[in-house]
Formats: sequence, structure tokens, C-alpha cells
Amino acid sequence: QLQLVESGGGLVQPGGSLRLSCAASKFTLYDTYAVGWFRQAPGKEREGVSCISSRGTSTTYADSAKGRFTISRDDAKNTVYLQVNSLKPEDTAIYYCAARKLGIFRSCVLRENEYDYWGQGTQVTVSS
Repeated sequence: QLQLVESGGGLVQPGGSLRLSCAASKFTLYDTYAVGWFRQAPGKEREGVSCISSRGTSTTYADSAKGRFTISRDDAKNTVYLQVNSLKPEDTAIYYCAARKLGIFRSCVLRENEYDYWGQGTQVTVSS
């Protein structure tokens, strides 16, 4: 089955940036799988951050991510990225990527129960 591996997390100061990667294997993402990024902060429920459609033609962002985060995909590398800028302490969380099969003309949504494949997560800590 589809496998996802996140990387790129770390410790960063407030205002800093990171680029998170979600590398897929076993299957090709393009035209088949939409990919979403979710995060879970300590003591909180997991929440959706952003997603990108299977062809990359549409994206969705949570209000907390708009203007600061950018999702993109490099289909040659079978990888989806989340560029996170202007980081705040409240962005501290484990960030997960997830995938689901989705028709090429459909937009993705940030409902985690609709995603079938999940990575193990990468920790992002924002602290001075």
C-alpha cells in the first residue's frame, strides 16, 4: 500500500521557516492521491492545516495557515511539501501528511477521517 514519510521538522525560533516534506513510495501520487497536512499539538486534537488535490490544481488552507504556509507537490519526486513561514510558538506540533484517492477534478478537504494513508509525523518546535 501507499507509504508516506515526513521529514524536515526541527527546532526553530519564532519568525523562522521550515520546509516539511512528505515522500511517497509504492504508488504514484499524481492524478490519484490528494495529500493533506495535519498537525497535533500537545494536549490538543489533530487539526487539518492544508491539502492539495491529486493533480495539484487546487489547494485548501486552514485559517491558521493562510498567508504563512504554502503547500506544493513535485510529482517527479513523488513528494508533497509544506513551506511554513513566520512560525509562532502555537505552531509547535507533530505534523503529519496523509493521502486519499480523489478524482482529478475534485477539491480536497481537511477532514482527517477521509484520509486513508498516514505518515509517522515530524516534530516542529517553535521556541526562542
